[in-house]
Amino acid sequence: MKKMSRAALVGAAAVSSVVLLSAPAFAHVSVQPEGPAAKGGYAVVDFKVPNERDDASTVKLEVSFPTDHPLASVMPEPVPGWEAKVTKSKLDKPLEMHGEKISEVVSKVTWTATGSGDGKGVRPGYFQKFPVSVGQLPTDTDQLVFKALQTYDDKDVVRWIEAPQEGQEEPENPAPVLALTAAEEDGHGAAGAAAKDDKKHASASTETASDSSTSDTTARTLGIVGILVGAAGVAFGVLAGRRRTNN
Repeated sequence: MKKMSRAALVGAAAVSSVVLLSAPAFAHVSVQPEGPAAKGGYAVVDFKVPNERDDASTVKLEVSFPTDHPLASVMPEPVPGWEAKVTKSKLDKPLEMHGEKISEVVSKVTWTATGSGDGKGVRPGYFQKFPVSVGQLPTDTDQLVFKALQTYDDKDVVRWIEAPQEGQEEPENPAPVLALTAAEEDGHGAAGAAAKDDKKHASASTETASDSSTSDTTARTLGIVGILVGAAGVAFGVLAGRRRTNN
């Protein structure tokens, strides 16, 4: 019995160690698209920042954008209680988008909490999303790696900058990775899908209008025929009455 008890204690301790060691992996800064993130298109992505501390709040997030696959368009969405600062840098080789050459792109976006007291930043037990519109997404890679720095109000900084390697265990401080999907025909991602929906609605409206026009024409034709038949009936009645009178 003693041996079994010791074995159970050792097993429980091992499980606890695994849980404690793996816990940070569930609390790292990550990035996820709102809908498809198709190659060659545009997308809105959310940088999700959970607070893994129970004694401090996250008050700043710095996200560096990839330099090996620069994005010509980067626009952060306003987040209540946070101020976003966009940093740009010159490109050695200009990008071309919509027929225009772009020599300067966004290299970093920094969000800083503007509140005060207990309501400032991401408190313990909470998380915050930071949406950003990005494009055009590259067509020569399957993913984009963003490096992020998470700063707490006690000045502690967690560096989420280690790029995960295929076939290897997840690093201790993994960088946010955005997986890209296959390119869409229109090359505009979610915007292209919306355009397709608009075309479908327009086509449906045209068909409805055509059906309505056809129905109106048929109704008018039947109405005219009815009037003619009615008039012929009246004339026939008048003639029949005259014949009776003459007889």
